[in-house]
Amino acid sequence: MDDLILLHGALGHPGYFDWYVGQLSSFFNVHTPAFAGHAQTAFPSSPLTIGIYTEQLRAYCEANRLQKVHLFGYSMGGYVALAYAAQYPDQVKSVLTLATKLEWSPDVAAKEVAMLQPDVVAQKVPRFVAALADTHGPAQWKGLMTAVSGMLEHLGAHPELTDEVLQTIQTRVQLMVGDRDNMVTVAETYRAAGKIRNAGLAVLPDTVHPFEKMDRELLLLLMMRFFNKEKI
Repeated sequence: MDDLILLHGALGHPGYFDWYVGQLSSFFNVHTPAFAGHAQTAFPSSPLTIGIYTEQLRAYCEANRLQKVHLFGYSMGGYVALAYAAQYPDQVKSVLTLATKLEWSPDVAAKEVAMLQPDVVAQKVPRFVAALADTHGPAQWKGLMTAVSGMLEHLGAHPELTDEVLQTIQTRVQLMVGDRDNMVTVAETYRAAGKIRNAGLAVLPDTVHPFEKMDRELLLLLMMRFFNKEKI
């Protein structure tokens, strides 16, 4: 069977994919690695960047002897998937992204970072913080949020996926975005799809940004239709 790697978003974790793994495992060898610093894994020795996570994905594929993989990435995971496809085109069969923000600048990053202040988040959204503490560890979630903020600032100043890089991607790609996503717009996703030679675009109806609020049956259908085109 083909290998399918599911990549979670920033502050997310592989457990988001448990239901999907159960549905997909009859068709693919499904992999759900955790990005460094997430799900109580160790932080890398250097500050978090998309480049570090792209290298982590390469190392994971090498360690597990995975070649010509399918990649699904949610939010940040989609950004890493596209960066990996750009750097290692011979190692990727296809890339499907969901709710991935592809237009970054210092101003965009500053807006996102403003919403990732641990003490403010703890005061305003205690239930969210409780979930973060349970997933990433009571002593680690604040450090992770701060590290993610630094990563976004770096991404805003030094985007990995410039127009020039997107235009080099030869892999079959589909970018998906929800019509009610308050972080990623349909317009920016449409523009990004137009820069990738073999990219399609899907707009999911009545869909917001958080992964746990996705219509699971709809997303599974879109995943199966997209990835199975490579299997027919």
